[in-house]
Amino acid sequence: MALPPRQTRLFDLIERPADLRALPRHSLPALAEEMRHALLAQVEETGGHLAANLGVVELTLALHRVFDTPHDRLVWDVGHQAYLHKMLTGRRGWMARLRQRGGPAGFTRRAESEYDPFGAGHSSTSISAALGMALGAEQRGEDRQAVAIIGDGAMTAGQAFEALNHAGDRQANMLVILNDNEMSISPNVGALNRHFTRLRSNPLVERFRHSGEEMLAQAGPLGDLLESTRAGLRDGVRHLMGTSSLFEELGFRYYGPIDGHDLDTLLDTLANLREQQGPRLLHIVTQKGRGLAPAERDPVGFHGVPRNGVSQAVDSHPTPASPPKPATWTKAAADYLCEQAEADDRLVVITPAMVEGSGLKGFAQRFPERLFDVGIAEQHAVTLAGGLATEGLRPVVAIYSTFLQRAWDQTIHDIALQRLPVTFLVDRAGLVGPDGPTHAGSFDLALGMSVPNLAIAVPADRRDLEAAMRWALAHDGPVLIRYPRDRCPDDLGGESLGDQPTAPRLLRRGRSVLVIGVGAMVERLVPVCETLEATLVDLRWAKPQSIEGLAELAAEHDAVVTVEEGSRIGGVGSELMHALTEHGVHRPGLRLGLADGFIEHATREECLAEAGLDSRSIEDKIAAFLESARAERARTPERTS
Repeated sequence: MALPPRQTRLFDLIERPADLRALPRHSLPALAEEMRHALLAQVEETGGHLAANLGVVELTLALHRVFDTPHDRLVWDVGHQAYLHKMLTGRRGWMARLRQRGGPAGFTRRAESEYDPFGAGHSSTSISAALGMALGAEQRGEDRQAVAIIGDGAMTAGQAFEALNHAGDRQANMLVILNDNEMSISPNVGALNRHFTRLRSNPLVERFRHSGEEMLAQAGPLGDLLESTRAGLRDGVRHLMGTSSLFEELGFRYYGPIDGHDLDTLLDTLANLREQQGPRLLHIVTQKGRGLAPAERDPVGFHGVPRNGVSQAVDSHPTPASPPKPATWTKAAADYLCEQAEADDRLVVITPAMVEGSGLKGFAQRFPERLFDVGIAEQHAVTLAGGLATEGLRPVVAIYSTFLQRAWDQTIHDIALQRLPVTFLVDRAGLVGPDGPTHAGSFDLALGMSVPNLAIAVPADRRDLEAAMRWALAHDGPVLIRYPRDRCPDDLGGESLGDQPTAPRLLRRGRSVLVIGVGAMVERLVPVCETLEATLVDLRWAKPQSIEGLAELAAEHDAVVTVEEGSRIGGVGSELMHALTEHGVHRPGLRLGLADGFIEHATREECLAEAGLDSRSIEDKIAAFLESARAERARTPERTS
């Protein structure tokens, strides 16, 4: 069923934040309700991130009401909670194409609007960026506010604390808003979350703090006497009561916690803080999924919803059972991980706040003591795995390709250099569609190919995936296994080109051209090679490369083509072509992969087509390459390998 229509009379008046600031204050609660309904209608139409956006309706309204945007800078951490921010800043009509080709991104983006001063997508960058803006304003002598809005999940990352430490030391003029909803994507974990809980749950201490400050301010000569030792008195009392805020220790003036859905309190507090100088932190408590009962009950399930997902959630009538979805790579990897854990009690899993995303809920239920969710802390996750490996365990790091980018130093220095047996299950490798370039796994192959001691598996089907995982968990060194966010074929068949378990697999013998497929591209190449009567090989492993078998096969063909869903610069194809040449095989070569650029958000199929990696584009490119190679051969004497 469709969502019932509802008037948005007030919201329709707003083209820019200046229009919001012109409304009478008494109309703002009604506007907040209209905004919430407009958000539900928007996500119903296009799909997207829902729970996080529902939780910041009042905050978004209050920020644009109080601050002079875009002169004042609002920096949204991650950015997936900025849908209403976009609607309030001139993009409401454009949102009908949210996360679609030609439409606005699902995250903040500088190229879209002057109201997006910093692009986002990954977490925990907002405080660093806002600090840079505050220091920039200071350098230029400009009077402007810089505000970072960061969630309690993102606050668990080391970069956030590096920025807090620097801002407190510099006494920079900035405001950090800690949006505390007790969630990142998975429920938050760790000591910092417990610290937030203590702060949230003790209003008596908050009242005592304000009362004490008021008492000193009103104490006349005694107050003047105590003013010189006010900081020491304040901190001493807080330490005595066990309520000292971590942020105050870092040099911030801490305010809160306050109810992030209480619009009047938000407006008054933000207005007061706008007039202050120096580093300030406002702690607000919100509810992820606010205003939609199913999302309030299950904020993880409503983190992202498909088109028509809102009406399905509120429809009380059960929908007919849909046919089961094809098995995904994520599920195939998680299922086999559980199977291996049953057989080997040394196996442990580490994930940076991606239990659900990496398909690990089943593992967590079956082996709760062997799963370590470290929060949004990718660098720590990798080095933690290294420490576990030194004690004889077999750690598996389940992580997205785009998030592994944050931990390549640890992968190189702490794992590969020491040759520790850590397995990386790298999900979302390649293009991811609507989430766009911030979440695309474009670089893991190019980065990993240059790392000594690191083996890299590129499975093409479930059989390949399980064989790679089995080999990795027995290997005395680090292994990276990468796979896309897509359907996982069961078994593409074929025969091995050698005796080694890492040997390539011959899927089809043809004529003229040898096509070497990398990972998930192999399935797409099957019909292409049938049409072109080409030989098709599933590479299976990018490192170590079984170049002897490939060289022998390449020598039997007139040309060689490699196809990978990763950066073409420094990728697998470059290494293979170079290795073939070193083995004396000189054949015309074509390397297909991701070009030197970023692919914008669209559907996954549209992204692949833009990159020239859909089946039709691949076929056309190989056919044109063969025609050119044959013409060149006709003009020059024939060469032998």
